[in-house]
Amino acid sequence: MTKRTKLHTRPVVALLVETSNAFSRELLSGVRDWIRSHRSWAIHLSEQGRGNQPPGWLRHWQGDGIIARIETKEIAAAVSRAQVPVVNVSASGLAPQYPSVISDSLGIARLAASHLIERGVKSFGYCGDARFPWSHHHGANFEKTLHEAGFQCRFYPSKLKDALDWAREQEKLSKWLSSLPKPAGIMTCYDIRGQQLLDVCRAQGLHVPDEVAVIGQHNDAVLCDLCDPPLSSVIPGAREAGHEAAALLDAMMHGKSIEPKVHFIAPIGVATRQSTDVVAVDDPRLKRAARHIRDHVFDKFSVEELVKISGMSRTLLERQFKQCFGVSPYEQILSLKLSTAERLIVETKLSLAEISDKLGFSSPEHFNATFNKRKGHPPGQLRKHFKTAKSK
Repeated sequence: MTKRTKLHTRPVVALLVETSNAFSRELLSGVRDWIRSHRSWAIHLSEQGRGNQPPGWLRHWQGDGIIARIETKEIAAAVSRAQVPVVNVSASGLAPQYPSVISDSLGIARLAASHLIERGVKSFGYCGDARFPWSHHHGANFEKTLHEAGFQCRFYPSKLKDALDWAREQEKLSKWLSSLPKPAGIMTCYDIRGQQLLDVCRAQGLHVPDEVAVIGQHNDAVLCDLCDPPLSSVIPGAREAGHEAAALLDAMMHGKSIEPKVHFIAPIGVATRQSTDVVAVDDPRLKRAARHIRDHVFDKFSVEELVKISGMSRTLLERQFKQCFGVSPYEQILSLKLSTAERLIVETKLSLAEISDKLGFSSPEHFNATFNKRKGHPPGQLRKHFKTAKSK
């Protein structure tokens, strides 16, 4: 079979992206979205897991371009042999000769840190996985964010050999958790690690979230909801990453020179679940006010009502809130309403107007403007990236 020498009317594209996790499936959904809104590709995709050997068909494949999660030297070599335009969607750093589209690690870490800080946590930890370079990046950025806010971060000493021995890993995780001052807020490198950590907490008799609050990232909704308790998680812009990767590859297949640089995709927000549903403050008056905000997110109330509930003067309440949570009571109310809005946009079919009304905004226009100002994008953009399969 002769090698294809020009771009045919219907480009043939290989997607070397695993289908075994929610993040990658969202990546593939983003590629699909681009194809549907631009022009058709003939797709070559086979089921595979993360870090698998290159598929056998790739050796004799004749196509026009590849989008790949290049996470092993074997995949990198196989992709290179194909001699076609390539866009990498892995943060492994193994193939710097190609443009790459990856999640913004600093943005993810900032969201996780802010989420825990807002709950009054003072002790922090990061639980990574030595197998993945991007795990180290998330940890470094989490520590950087906490340091800027005046806090320290204790790292779980993940070792490559422990990943193959769960009994040994459990013992190490138990000792590490026991060493953390409580209450502690922990970011895990991804949701599976969060699930493992919650399992160890349960085995150790540690109360989640009162003693240990845990947040993951990827927001694999099924996995997070099956955790005990359900796991809060940062929502990455995986679908947007797939869309961007497809756009870059199409340009390259049409002869455009694309610089081999990294394109960072910002995270969407945080899906809040029970694993971080904690108010870690000592003052019972302040705890009453903070808990009222959490329990009445769908109600319309003012800071003056919090003053009455807490039994503190407004000046003292404002000062104590700023000291414990880093924000004013008003900012805390608004932050929780917007994070709840993110969850409703992603996980329900409620219209934006219905969500605005449920959360007590004066109008859909006010909701849209506030969301856009605080989150950096309108709520409609979030809805676009996270439509459910049934709504397609």
